[in-house]
Amino acid sequence: MHVGATAICPHGGQITTISTNTRVMLSGGQPVATQPDTYIVAGCAFTVPGPKPQPCVSVKWIVPAARVMVGGKPAILQTSTGICQSAEQLPQGPPNVIMTQMRVKGS
Repeated sequence: MHVGATAICPHGGQITTISTNTRVMLSGGQPVATQPDTYIVAGCAFTVPGPKPQPCVSVKWIVPAARVMVGGKPAILQTSTGICQSAEQLPQGPPNVIMTQMRVKGS
């Protein structure tokens, strides 16, 4: 995965990656995403009964790449496992990486 890849929360909110990586680039200069980077969700309309808005606001990657490191940090792959979270840190479901570059593969 890289900055600019298309990823969404389980409710359709758009995930944006803010990477601290400045050395390893993919897809015409997009930084590779790593586990400790910041992942922000915008546009999630999830609501719990009440009704109480409970939108996804961030993503925490639980299982990043096992063998691919970028600056000593595990890379995030299209197959990595994560959890979207509300502002209250409640788990909301897994993120879905829809489109990313396809030239580099990792495990």
